[in-house]
Amino acid sequence: MLRSVHAAIVALGALNSVTFAGLAIVTAWQWARRRDAAAARLTLSFVTLAIIVTVGRLVPAHHHALGWAFAVRLEIELLVLFPYLLYSFAVAFAPPSRRLQTVVTALTASLSVWTFALPSVPGSGDPRPAWFVAYIVAFLVHWAVLSSVVAVRLWRAGRGQPGVASGRMRMLAFAAVGLVVAIVGSASITNTHSSGELVVQFVATLSGVAFLLGLAPPSALRAHWRTPAQRELELAIRQLMTLATTREEAAERVLPSTVAIVGAHAAQLLDADGSLVASEGVPPEGQEPLRIDATGASLIVWTSPYAPFFGDDELSLLNTLAALIGITLDRVRLFEQERETRLELERNNEVMADFIALAAHELRTPVTAIHGFVQTLNHLGPRLSSEQRHEVRATLEQQTARLALLVEQLLDLSRLDAAAVEVRPRAIDLRSHLEETVAAAAGSWESSGNWKDTVKLTVDAPETTEVDPAVLDRIVTNLVTNAFRYGRPPVRVHAERLDGRLFVAVEDDGPGVMPELEQTLFERFTRAGVAKDRVSGTGLGLAIARAYARAHEGDLRYEGGPTGARFVLELPTR
Repeated sequence: MLRSVHAAIVALGALNSVTFAGLAIVTAWQWARRRDAAAARLTLSFVTLAIIVTVGRLVPAHHHALGWAFAVRLEIELLVLFPYLLYSFAVAFAPPSRRLQTVVTALTASLSVWTFALPSVPGSGDPRPAWFVAYIVAFLVHWAVLSSVVAVRLWRAGRGQPGVASGRMRMLAFAAVGLVVAIVGSASITNTHSSGELVVQFVATLSGVAFLLGLAPPSALRAHWRTPAQRELELAIRQLMTLATTREEAAERVLPSTVAIVGAHAAQLLDADGSLVASEGVPPEGQEPLRIDATGASLIVWTSPYAPFFGDDELSLLNTLAALIGITLDRVRLFEQERETRLELERNNEVMADFIALAAHELRTPVTAIHGFVQTLNHLGPRLSSEQRHEVRATLEQQTARLALLVEQLLDLSRLDAAAVEVRPRAIDLRSHLEETVAAAAGSWESSGNWKDTVKLTVDAPETTEVDPAVLDRIVTNLVTNAFRYGRPPVRVHAERLDGRLFVAVEDDGPGVMPELEQTLFERFTRAGVAKDRVSGTGLGLAIARAYARAHEGDLRYEGGPTGARFVLELPTR
């Protein structure tokens, strides 16, 4: 029986040596891959433990052998340092309180000094003096306190982590507790060949296996732990594959799953331009986020400080999800562009149909009038008095002028739509040019013969300004004519140049534009509000004027005021 127990103790001892040596190799590989402080502390911890369980086996069994006392003290000192190094790894993610750090450091330093100050170290089977028993008690308290801190911190931190990270952290917590049990049991056993030693070795083996599973879990165990996160990823992918019509809708479908996959506090989704699309949760203050960039999108995630070390599986899933989000945002962007294009085509078709119908209607009115009066002259001409013939001719002239204007405006629109209008800026005397334009436009409305009685022109600009005079004439003429047609004098025309651009404002004292017409004021065949039933016009003037302004790389806009209508023309100048 004793032989069997001894053989099992030797076998488990050899297995523990191999296990803890393997742990040292695993942690060293992780440090070489990560190169961070936490990995360095963990590597140092298990290299220390590997030295204890492997090199320590070479320490001479007889306490009278040469160098035995120093070798034993060094082995004990490494045992003192191991829980402190493991503790330093556990607190690398979330710094402890100053009081706890002071107590732990003081306890470790005191025990280290005490180790080398011991008068002697009793050998196996030797009686243990009271001072050595006190040292053993302090040693066990040191191990129990530090290992308990490690186990509690890792166990609590694992609660908020996703599957693989939580499983790894809790496995490490279990291993730390198991190692404390093994150390306490080993210290209380005086016979190294008893069944109690066998139990201690078995607990140490379980602890070593738990450390291995926590630091480098096999694929099958990872797959088991990853199941909840995998479900979240599948849910997120299904949500992404469901057609979303907007970027915000796509983000709302995937961000909750993103947070759940890595157990994050908050997450934000940015598009390819770096602008915020949506966010989930509240970012914690003072914590640096994890940023994952993919084609077409970027994920910013506020994970727990433990996630970068323990959650590499989840972070890999997160990289996959970020790539899928980028593809989804590209698809949504294409969908939005297609929808906007379709809506624009539908609107253009509607505008074209309305334009054709309205143009036909507007052309039919003067053509019908002209046709009727021509028939009257042909059939009843000799019977008409001279006054009647004069009236018919005057009406014919008026209707043909209206027809000619309408045809000219329709041709203008067709050229502007086809971008066939060539803009030729040149230097002009702005004041004199505006005076001629305003005089011509106001002449047909001014009864006194002096346009300055009803139009006030002010120019705050250099005498020479470089613009296309034809474009300026067409727009200003239209605005002044509309001011008289739909508004009420006096009409004010003010020109100024600011930051290399010419601004010409035309305003009147009339009733202004009805609010419901402001959005469609520059659309074709729109008439200006209250006067549309009593004032003749084609409703094309403002549409043409704005088109000419934009062809000149400028713009024409309406600015409503308390009274009257105010239009502002903006043109670039040199």
